[in-house]
Amino acid sequence: MLKIFFTPDDLTRTRISAAPQPMWETVLSLHRLRKRDSGMVFDEWRRATVAKVPSSTRMLTDLVPMSGYYADFLTPMPDVISLNEGVSAVLSTPRRRLLTDVATLADERRLPTWTADLSAGRPDTMRQLGKAVVNYFDVCLAAYWPQVRTAVERERARQTALLANGGLEAVLRGLHPSARWQYPVLEIAYSVDRELHLKGRGLRLVPSFFCMGTPTTFRDDAFEPALVYPISHEMGWSRSAETPRPLSVLLGPTRAKVFEAIAKSPCTTSDLARRTGTTVSTASRQTAVLRSAGLVTSRRNGQSVLHSLTSQGHLLLADPSA
Repeated sequence: MLKIFFTPDDLTRTRISAAPQPMWETVLSLHRLRKRDSGMVFDEWRRATVAKVPSSTRMLTDLVPMSGYYADFLTPMPDVISLNEGVSAVLSTPRRRLLTDVATLADERRLPTWTADLSAGRPDTMRQLGKAVVNYFDVCLAAYWPQVRTAVERERARQTALLANGGLEAVLRGLHPSARWQYPVLEIAYSVDRELHLKGRGLRLVPSFFCMGTPTTFRDDAFEPALVYPISHEMGWSRSAETPRPLSVLLGPTRAKVFEAIAKSPCTTSDLARRTGTTVSTASRQTAVLRSAGLVTSRRNGQSVLHSLTSQGHLLLADPSA
């Protein structure tokens, strides 16, 4: 059981994450990929994904065992919720944090030799880890990210309605079937018995697509207090991502996703990366191809570049078979 202790300041500073957290979903999806405890909800995704997992993912599974502690530094929560920002935060982890997390892992299991370079913050090792995250996300999660985002946004809308009608107490009681709220303590099912004292920092509630069973959080209280909890799913959610649409056939799935994201409203490259759940470099590369094809125009707007569809792009969107 996890007991979270609130002060009056914590109640006013508690908030709900605005979108899925790519690093948390990356880590938790590794559990779903390797475990058989999720029934039918993730079976189709697992079958479609498991044979494609990049070999570099071994670096992640070394740090994210199937049970017990996994490295806290892998799940930063930057203010800008995008894969690129998450990976940048991981690569900027202070050496003291790396040493602490690797040592904690080593207390529970035998680690491969490469983690010694990780704990020392070797630049080459950190870059390899960052590439491993991006490769895994692009191959195993990117095609499904619209479904992940939609489900998390639906949960956030549910929580917002609860907050409006019943206040924060209704939100806390409705987080999980095991949740029990009696000021100043929220009790909720957890893998071990633990207390978390917020001390005026507030609590970030993080609805997670790939979290299953009991909620989770950081082991080290030095991190921003967060409670990552599972949400409900629609059966067959992965099928729509596996069925190519005409625009995807024409442009390819990643480029089509970028094209459709720009079509929703003009956006910067960073906005585009956040909308599509990819990196800034990938978003920039895809917009360059679309621009050369006359489908997208880009113009500088202060410090950023703003992308929008051309008239030809709007025609293609209206008739993808043309």
